[in-house]
Formats: sequence, C-alpha cells, structure tokens
Amino acid sequence: MIKKISKSEIENYLTDEANYKGNCEEVYFPETEEEVRSIFKTANQNKTSITISGARTGLTGGCVPQKGIVLSTEKLNKIIEINSEEKYAIVESGVFLSDLQSELKNSNLFYAPNPTETNCAIGGTVTTNASGGRTFKYGATRSFVESIDVVLPSGECTTINRGEQFLKEYSGQINLTSDKTIQIEIPQYKMPNTKHAAAYFCKADMDLIDLFIGAEGTLGFITRVKLKLNSVPNNILSMLIYFDNENDSFSFVDETRSKSKNKNSIIDFRELEFIDNNSLNLIREEFSSIPTNTKAAIYIEQEYSDEIEDDLLGEVLESIENNNGDSENIWFAQSEKETENIKAFRHAIPTKINEIIARNNVTKVGTDTAVPDSKFSEFYFYTKELITNSNIEYAVFGHIGDSHVHFNMLPKNEVELKTCKDIYRKICKKSVELGGTISAEHGIGKLKTQYLTEMFSEEEILQMAKLKKTFDPNLILNIGNIIEEKYLELLK
Repeated sequence: MIKKISKSEIENYLTDEANYKGNCEEVYFPETEEEVRSIFKTANQNKTSITISGARTGLTGGCVPQKGIVLSTEKLNKIIEINSEEKYAIVESGVFLSDLQSELKNSNLFYAPNPTETNCAIGGTVTTNASGGRTFKYGATRSFVESIDVVLPSGECTTINRGEQFLKEYSGQINLTSDKTIQIEIPQYKMPNTKHAAAYFCKADMDLIDLFIGAEGTLGFITRVKLKLNSVPNNILSMLIYFDNENDSFSFVDETRSKSKNKNSIIDFRELEFIDNNSLNLIREEFSSIPTNTKAAIYIEQEYSDEIEDDLLGEVLESIENNNGDSENIWFAQSEKETENIKAFRHAIPTKINEIIARNNVTKVGTDTAVPDSKFSEFYFYTKELITNSNIEYAVFGHIGDSHVHFNMLPKNEVELKTCKDIYRKICKKSVELGGTISAEHGIGKLKTQYLTEMFSEEEILQMAKLKKTFDPNLILNIGNIIEEKYLELLK
C-alpha cells in the first residue's frame, strides 16, 4: 500500500473546489477493502483522525483534513461488474463517474445521476447523495443505490442491500459481517418537501441503506456500490433558449414543469436548467453566439421516440412563444456531438467561477438552497436584491426545475468574503422560512456546519452527534463534516 508524507506530495489533498484548505500528516492509498480495514483499526486504536478523500470535486470542504491522516480512494477504482440484462453496475468507491459512463456506452446503458463535475468519484456522489440536471426526472443518487459495502471506524464491515433491513420507527440495528450488531437510534426531525441533502436522511421505518447515503462519510466508509442503470434512450432533444428578462424565463419554467409532471403531456423534460445574465457574461467571449439582448437562458433536455418528434418540437416551441422566448436564436442539439457542445457551454460557467475564486485566493461562497416551487420567484428576487445591494459580484445557474439554483458570490478579498458569509446566513434563513432547505445537493461538509442551526434545533443536532458516536465511539472519522465539533465534545 502506498503512503505519502512529504509536503509536496500531499499538497493536492489539502484543498477542494471551494478552495477550502486544511492540513494532515500522511495520505494512504489502499487498494483493497482489507487494507482499508487495517488503516481504520490502527487509527481507531490510536484515536487518529481519518478524512476520506475522493476526487476532491466537492464544494463544502468535506474531503479536506484538519489533522491526522487522509485515506484516498484513488486506487479503489475497479468497475467490478456491469450486468446488461438486470441493468446494474458494481463499482469501487474511487471509480470516476466519467469512466463509468464511458464503459456503460458499450452496453447501451447509462447511469442517470449527472453532477456537473463528471470527474467526481462514485463514492463521493453516494456519500453526498449528489444530483444534477437529470434529477428533475430521475431523482438524486439515492434512487439508484441498490447495495453498499461499508467499513465502520472500528474496522468492522457490513453489507446493506436495499429492501432487506428497515428501521422500526426510529430504531434498528446494523448487522456486521463478524456476526456482531450495533443498535441505533436515529434523530426524529422533519425534512423539507423539496430536493434536500442537509444532514442525515431520517424517516420512521426507513430502509437502513438510506442512512448512509448522504451521510458525508461520517458513519462509515463506503468501499463498494451496486448502482441501478437505465437503457440509453432512442433520442434526446437538447435546447438552449434565450429570454429578454428573468420573469419570462420563470414563466416558461412554470408552464413546462407543470406539463412535465402531467402524465398525459408529451412534454416530459429530464433537465430544466437556468442560467442568468451574469453567468452568460462570464463566457460571452468564448461563446460569441449568445445574443446581446438576452438576460437569461433556459436549458432543456428530453428523451423521445421518433413518432412523437414533430409533436414534441411543436409543443415546446409553443411554450417558448407563450412566454416571449427568443425563437430566432434557439440552440438545438439532437446528435451526441451537438449535445456535448451545449454541455461544454454549461460547464464553462462553473469552470470560470472557480478560476475567479482561485485567482482571488478566497473561499467560494455559493448557495445550495432549494425551496417549494410556489416560493421560487419570491426567494430568487429576495436573494438577488440582497447580494446586489451589497455590491458583491455574483453569477446564478442551476436546477430550476427543482427550484434549486446556485447563487455564486465572487468576493475579491477577505472583507467581501465576510460580507458574503453574512449574506449566506440570511439566504439560508429565508429558504427555511419558505419551507426549503439550506443544502439541496452539495451537503454540509465543514464549510456549512455553522448554518445548520437555521434548519435544525440544537437538540436535533445533538441527536445527530449521538448517532455518529454510536458508529464512531472514538470520534475519528471525517470529524467536522455535518456536525460542529462542539456538539461532539459534549458527548466525550
């Protein structure tokens, strides 16, 4: 097993895409589950902190260590099985999403969850319940996880298959491969009726597997995953539609979202994405075809069969005209190459934002809130006014189909960064007031623990801490993720 200790060799493991920075003593690169167990047993015995590091594409500092050692998933990168008949894949946690999707093409299959950053590791997407544009139709990662192998902080391990182990109300047990069991009690709090990825997924009588999905590696390390797959659709229609103002783009979303949820409608979008004018301005030099008068854009994708193509196009064009869209400058894509060109357009925006943040050498401050559909416009304009009045540069894009867009604030220095953090708390508070969540897909990590009290009471957070301590009595694994250390200190 490879181990690195020199500062130059471990430097890349001390930051993530949010430019959050940390420190550690050593980085380990296990290649088997047995090596993982060995690392955990030793660390648990010595009470050494372990931070799990995947592809480091996260935006919340979850993979960034503050002390102790790092366990990298880079060598746990095997695609173990692709079953075309039963439509599933079994992969190790370090497999990149892009590599899995490429391999699946040979079997005419695809994995529906599609985070913007495709060079993410599958393990990371499971531990954050990652989503993306296609969540509008298919749901987040949780909907596609059929089985997980988990190494607990003690070095014990367990396999959990969906549909086999359920809690009884809020209590249950973990069956370990050593024939031991762990009795657990999960928090009893209400989760919002929106896309949601803040803290532990907890419901009465829930499937046990769902407790680990989205737990940000705080309860155990997922080494292997079985994922449900879909057949590649016959055709995909992609369109980028420009609007002269945001309200018209929102009206288009309201109309087509309603139709997509109507089983009798020919419109059934799998993606419904928003791009604001500031985001477009970031890439105008690179994409000169963007109309000069546009103030917003909507990206859509839909799977379709040959027999409905004409009717589908007619219906979409009618909705564009109904809502004053720019029908003369629509960017159509129907071939795979054309679709990839549009995706490059969309991917250029977060890439440009990350470049700005790195150049300014500050931590990224980007919202991950979602609210009920009926509250989206109120929330959007509240947030926009809040940021604009503070003279902070920003750009907005994201999953408007789920009423979940990212306000990316771009502070130039530490003074503006403090202002951004103050604004961020107000945004989180407003989202919760409207029945939403403070995190819809990125999780809490280390950067957002201070905002968890806007959504959960201190007693509920203490319940989370007690749950973690049940799995991790010596408090060594991914400390600082989700739960502020002060709550863990109360349990020592």
